[in-house]
Amino acid sequence: MKIIRPIQRDDYSSLYEIAQESGVGFTSLPVNEVLLRSKIDKSVQAFAKEVVEPGDESYLFVMQDQDTKEVVGTSGIASSVGLDDAFYHYHLSKVVHASRELNIYNPVEILTLCNDYTGVSEICTLFLRQNAREGLNGRLLSKFRFLFMMEHRQRFAETIIAEMRGINDENGQSPFWQWLEEHFFSMDFPTADYLTGIGQKQFIAELMPKYPIYVNLLSKQAQAVIGQVHEKTKPALQLLEQEGFSCRGYVDIFDAGPTVEANLKHIRSAQASRKMQVKVTDEITDKQRDFFVINTKVEDFRGVCTSLSINVDLEHVTIGQQAADALGISDGDSIRFAPTHFRT
Repeated sequence: MKIIRPIQRDDYSSLYEIAQESGVGFTSLPVNEVLLRSKIDKSVQAFAKEVVEPGDESYLFVMQDQDTKEVVGTSGIASSVGLDDAFYHYHLSKVVHASRELNIYNPVEILTLCNDYTGVSEICTLFLRQNAREGLNGRLLSKFRFLFMMEHRQRFAETIIAEMRGINDENGQSPFWQWLEEHFFSMDFPTADYLTGIGQKQFIAELMPKYPIYVNLLSKQAQAVIGQVHEKTKPALQLLEQEGFSCRGYVDIFDAGPTVEANLKHIRSAQASRKMQVKVTDEITDKQRDFFVINTKVEDFRGVCTSLSINVDLEHVTIGQQAADALGISDGDSIRFAPTHFRT
């Protein structure tokens, strides 16, 4: 069984290995000891903090194999982005150059630098190690966050975003960034990506073009990747789209990968989740669907995927002893749960 729990300080070596495996373009996990330890410290503080409204909290979770104790993945939530540092995007929109007299009408796409997502919550830092990419592990590592946010709504904004990794090659080069590098930055993509990951973003404001960029002036290679995701990111994007996330024209300023958004109460798993008391049994014998299940705690949070037996009178659910132990719950405690799949 795989368990989701808050990251702890002694998980540093595992997080460092995950950062190395994630590669270039995974900005939220720089291969930097000081920054990674700082992320862990900030997360530990966030889980221990009493919160009445979203602030600068950053929650980092890990997925751990219950038998081997190996940490096989990580997943995070930022409660409010852009409050202590500018949060940049490009917004893709259109302008029209038209003349009635000359019978000319030319719609043109433009990219405008903006901070429109300041103050929203972000799901981030999702990475599952190659040896654990099986079964429902990927879905659990992503979707449990919607249950956590629904259970602790005062900690998060109503709008939730996810920045999707854009296209770059095996050498970490981004076609979109190559155009920006040539004309404005004189800095390769891995360097720009790393500087952003360690929090040194001032170069963006200093060097980024101040006026809208006409898309048709970009190289053909750069135009082709705007709003496109990395091959390895396609399953994650599809999963979020099934949850109700969509792109409203916002893309990353480095690789032009899309940013998708949804309102928390409209996210399918959050909307379908239910909170009920539990009864614990030695074993679930009824043939029931699997569910993503979380306890209702913060600092001692746990999440798993397990079978439940839902009482027909809707007063309680029955859960197996193994899952109850993993969640740290007993008879009479509450859980929040949602189906692993939705019937179409």
